[in-house]
Amino acid sequence: MRLAAELSALEARIGHSFSQPDLIVRAVTHASMSTPARHDNQRLEFLGDRVLGLVMAEALLAADAGAPEGQLAPRYNALVRKEACAEVAREIALGDALKLGRSEMLSGGRRKQALLGDAMEAVIAAVYLDAGFEAARAMVLRLWGPRITRVEDDARDAKTSLQEWAQARGLPPPDYSEVARKGPDHAPIFTIRAQLASGQSADAEAGSKRLAEQMAAQSLLDRLEQK
Repeated sequence: MRLAAELSALEARIGHSFSQPDLIVRAVTHASMSTPARHDNQRLEFLGDRVLGLVMAEALLAADAGAPEGQLAPRYNALVRKEACAEVAREIALGDALKLGRSEMLSGGRRKQALLGDAMEAVIAAVYLDAGFEAARAMVLRLWGPRITRVEDDARDAKTSLQEWAQARGLPPPDYSEVARKGPDHAPIFTIRAQLASGQSADAEAGSKRLAEQMAAQSLLDRLEQK
């Protein structure tokens, strides 16, 4: 099987050449392109999340032998959450290789945080199935790189950071509300608004309310920091 140019370029960026090319094809295939003859990346995403979790747990234990579980847990969460996966996906231009349905493509799917995060986890699983845990581990450590050593700076999630921002200015906690929902019942897309009592707000869209809340909080934080 000969890979398309964008997939060969992706192989170079992640540092892994697939002996089973169908795995990388599946990893970049969104559900909007799924057919009976073409599998999407959802099952790979499920597996990749677990592989990433093990790699990060090992890396954090090795990086700080004396850290208690209470310190390790928020660091771990910061490294494996969808936002971190999407950030890495952007750095390797994973969006350029995604196979998307027309509607998803027209709605900016190549830039969507949730979609990129899912695809990054699928790529991790694809490498794991193609060449084993050590190959997947080496790729993850290479791509996550300095994040592992500077994770203390990112260990608090966006909702916590936004709440602390509000409290420091005498404002009540931010409010999160669902402003829209679309898609089928088995795969809904939620639009969540994070809003401060001052009226400042930001919206975000994701496949789960939890992720959409985090993304909306981060978007609002980014706006506040620019002022």
